[in-house]
Amino acid sequence: MNFKMSFQRNVVKFAAISALIAVAAFSGCKSTFFGGTESAPSNQAPQAPPAPVVVDGVRTSYADVVDKTSPAVVMIQSERKASAQSQQFPFGDFFNLPNMPQQPQEQQRPLERGVGSGVIVSADGTILTNNHVVDGAEKITIQMNDKRTFEAKIVGSDPPSDLAVLKIEGENLPFLTLGNSDNVRIGDIVLAIGNPLGIGQTVTAGIISAKGRQTGISDGSFEDFLQTDAPINRGNSGGALVNLTGELIGINSQILSGGNAGGNIGIGFSIPSNMAKSVMEQLLKDGKVRRGMLGVNIQNLTEDIAKNLELNTTKGVVVSNVRTGSAAEKAGIKTGDIIIAINGENVEDSNTLRNKVAGTLPGTEITIKIIRDGSETELKATLDEFEVPGAATPGQEPKKNNPDGSEQNGKLGLSLQPITPEIAKQLKLESTNGLVVTNVDPNGAAAEKGMQRGDVILQINRQPVSSLDEVRAAIEKSGDRPVLLLVSRGGVPIFLTVSPK
Repeated sequence: MNFKMSFQRNVVKFAAISALIAVAAFSGCKSTFFGGTESAPSNQAPQAPPAPVVVDGVRTSYADVVDKTSPAVVMIQSERKASAQSQQFPFGDFFNLPNMPQQPQEQQRPLERGVGSGVIVSADGTILTNNHVVDGAEKITIQMNDKRTFEAKIVGSDPPSDLAVLKIEGENLPFLTLGNSDNVRIGDIVLAIGNPLGIGQTVTAGIISAKGRQTGISDGSFEDFLQTDAPINRGNSGGALVNLTGELIGINSQILSGGNAGGNIGIGFSIPSNMAKSVMEQLLKDGKVRRGMLGVNIQNLTEDIAKNLELNTTKGVVVSNVRTGSAAEKAGIKTGDIIIAINGENVEDSNTLRNKVAGTLPGTEITIKIIRDGSETELKATLDEFEVPGAATPGQEPKKNNPDGSEQNGKLGLSLQPITPEIAKQLKLESTNGLVVTNVDPNGAAAEKGMQRGDVILQINRQPVSSLDEVRAAIEKSGDRPVLLLVSRGGVPIFLTVSPK
């Protein structure tokens, strides 16, 4: 009996030892098979390989593009003293610090801190961002994607394009190469990289929705935006818009948003890389941007205006005013001319012309093709230099009561009065030419075209008018055809077509 129990215990012990040897042997083979060592933990799963970027010819990931581009996109933290009325930026990148201690004896202005984005574009630490991200900043800190921080200095800024160039001291920094934004096509896939709301670097994807956009949200002087539906929000200002080859094709600048939340609704705007490159090179070289100026007020050629001028196309822009002593006047350009090409390149709309002229250095001679009285001709103009103007003061409206002697309503639905020296002074007009609109019938023909009290009618059907009788005669002569009005609004001449009722 004792022998039997002893034998059974020995059998169990032998079996246990055999099992341990088998497990050890199997574990050792497994470690060797996966290239590990026998000391590696047996319960640690092997690391999975990265997901494929392309499956059956279809891209399934942008991780390779992100790995290549994201290290060059930085967070910009800026500080400035609050002004009496803080400027409201498209992204709202600046915000007031809560619970700031007050200094009643000195009445110090509160401190504002802003968070935006930037893109390193050279290994020596040159950074592109928006002007509104750093405008007025007294201290600028750059935080890299790897959490390194640098203090930055402003090399130069350009409010009309909303661009600024910063510099940090570093070597062999990651950077993005600027692509050719002219080659971007509507429908191309793009990635937006930045630091929305200061939460940290974020990547979103979308497409190019449109090109050549003008929003008028910022300065409005020189806009040629790429529009994208890649989600961007506050704090993305100055961040990168990249293509799938990892090139920088735009600097994210503005969004349109619904309601008061200021969130993304899929309509964002990016400054094209070609414009950014031109501005950056001039800021690095001269500290400022020089732009050509022709000296005309222009507007798009609408179908109604084209019909009135007996044109078969709406391509080109119509000249609504030529400034005295300007390059345009010296070249022989006149009000009513249709500009259709600059240096052999077609001019599709007013924004195209503005950017072509602005992108040419002052003192450069350009060739302008125009249509005048139905015939094409070419003129030579030597460009003046554009100077950034100060904020314009809007003209005041006349008194609410219509002055005696004004023309009431009529076929256009307007009340008009000849301009007196007093009215010219009140409206900040340079002359007393034309008639001022003192009232607009909300149900009239002119109201449908957006005419406003305070507008000044300078011409009707390209003929100057300065009296009520001249207005009546010109309208009667038009019969049932639309009337072409040259109107000065806030000192800016525009053409409007109104169909008399």
